[in-house]
Amino acid sequence: MDVATISANGQITLPVDVRKRLQLVPGDKVVFVENEQGDIVVVRPAVAALLEAQRAFRGAAAQAGLHDDDDVQALVDEVRYTSSKKGSA
Repeated sequence: MDVATISANGQITLPVDVRKRLQLVPGDKVVFVENEQGDIVVVRPAVAALLEAQRAFRGAAAQAGLHDDDDVQALVDEVRYTSSKKGSA
């Protein structure tokens, strides 16, 4: 377990093991994200964006009536067919 101390200015230094695990180098940015358990975790911005997208779309497949891979493929086929019809008109 790594521990960081907060300075009087509210700053912390990420422990070297954490920086290595996250593959961080000087100049990189990190994001503090609250997970579903209420814990605050440190992640790279790209990971934070992915987590936010997952949250935003949670339940969307079920609402669209997509329950398995076959449903998804049928939707993709339908969109491709509709797009090709528009392109040829």
